Order: sequence, then C-alpha cells, then structure tokens
Amino acid sequence: MGIREIVQIHAWLLLIPALPAVAQVQELDCVIEPNVTVELSSRADGVIDQLFVERGDRVDAGQTIAKLDSRVEQAAVERARARAAMMAEIHSNEINVAFGQRNERRISELHAKKVVPVHDIDRVETETQIARYKLQQAKDNKRLAELELNRAIEVLNLQTIRSPIHGVVVDRYLNPGESVEERPIVKLAQIDPLRVEVVAPVALFGTIQSDQRATVRPELPVGGEFESTVTTVDPVLDAGSGTFRIRLELPNPDYRLTSGLRCKIQFHSPGSFAEDSQGAMLDPLEAELRYRLIPES
Repeated sequence: MGIREIVQIHAWLLLIPALPAVAQVQELDCVIEPNVTVELSSRADGVIDQLFVERGDRVDAGQTIAKLDSRVEQAAVERARARAAMMAEIHSNEINVAFGQRNERRISELHAKKVVPVHDIDRVETETQIARYKLQQAKDNKRLAELELNRAIEVLNLQTIRSPIHGVVVDRYLNPGESVEERPIVKLAQIDPLRVEVVAPVALFGTIQSDQRATVRPELPVGGEFESTVTTVDPVLDAGSGTFRIRLELPNPDYRLTSGLRCKIQFHSPGSFAEDSQGAMLDPLEAELRYRLIPES
C-alpha cells in the first residue's frame, strides 16, 4: 500500500465523525385500504332482472354487473327504429316537388305563347315552393325520429349496470326481483393498486416527501415485504393528536394482498442511494466520501 492510499484512508477516517447521519425514519403503524370503493347504483329506477356477480368475484371495468327489467324500453327502441326508417313522407313530397317543377315549365311555355295568364304562373310557382317546404319538413321529421331512436337506445342502455373499475365485489345488497329505487346494488373495491394510510408523528413532518419509497410489512398470515410509493403528504397537521397523514400507493397486480390489513411501514431516507459516474448504486456513506474527497473537475 502506497503513501497516497494511506493518506486517503486516514482522511476518510477523519471525515466519518463529521458526516451527517443518514435519517432513519422509525417504523410506523399503517393500514392497507382499497384504492377506490364504489357503491354501484342505477341512474334509472326499475326492478332487477338479472344479477351476474357474487361477493368476492373479480370484475373488469365495463363488465356487466346487473340488468333491470327493460321490456318497456326495448319496445320504445323498436318503435323509434321503425319511425326513423320511414321514407314514405319524403318520397311523396319529392314526387310533388318534381311534378311542380314540370308544371312550372309547361306553364311558362304557355305563358310565353300568351295562352295562360300571369295568375296561373304565380299559382304554380307557389304550389311548387310549398312542395319544397313540405319535403324539407319531411326530412326534418326523419332527423328528429333518428334522434328519438338514439335517445331510446340510451334509455335502454341505462337498464344495464356496468362496473366503472377493475376490482372485486365486496358486498351485494340487492337480488333479482327487487326494486332499485336509488339504492346501491353492489359494493366494489379496487385493490390494484392498494392504498396505504399512515398517521405519522409531527416530529417527522417535512422528512417525508411525495414519490419517496417505503417498505410495507403486512401483518400475519400474509406477511412479507412490499415496496410502495408516497403519493400524498397531508400539509395540515392535527394539533390535537400531534400527527399528520401520509398516503402511499402499493401495487398489487397478482391480488396477493387484500384490503383491511394492518401493517408496519419503514420509509426509505430521501437520497438513501446515489449513483456513481457509471450508474452503479452507492450507499450514503460512500456517496458522501466520494463527494468530499474527489475534487471537482
């Protein structure tokens, strides 16, 4: 070992007591909760005809959960579809317009020969113009019928209740044959990702930041360690209890975890790992020594 290496090691030893201690956040209690809970109800009143899920079932966003009795709405759709398909009124008025135009030409030729008076020309032109307006009215009526069909279809679609989230069925409140009447049908919970709620002492305020990582240890029988990320740090303190709330996101793609678990959480210190020039991870002490001992270029 050369003199240069001995001097460098000695310098490190002298610097170690002066290095700032890496902040170690104490292990805190936490609770794992669903990311979102939904008490799914229907915008339309009616009687449940079919219910396709049971408690504990997994559901996808857009999956059909229940259908209401929709015989009246289905009949309304069929009636509106028939009206929207009617073309007789349009065709008859198209014929009237074409006839009026031919009549105008004949009357004009006769008037040029001074066979018919001006009054007859005025009458034929007026009748043709009225035929044109009736044709436009028929087209407008068809457009309104098409809009009524769209409305009837949307009303029919309201009779089908779909899940707004990916998740699981937590509870089922109603059964086929029961009236909805603005009551929830099922309760759904999104558990991927999960939400971790922490109540931290005020002494830690300012040491926890958004996007900071933390290790979550669920209670037995689940156990294990899972990585989570801070999403929200409550900026308002609770003066009565001397605490503030922290929320984290915990990925759960395989549904191994469930909500309602108590847990312990250990926050990683911000900057607890750094990278060297080659991208390798350094522990805090090594990073600090390199920063202080290697001169700036």
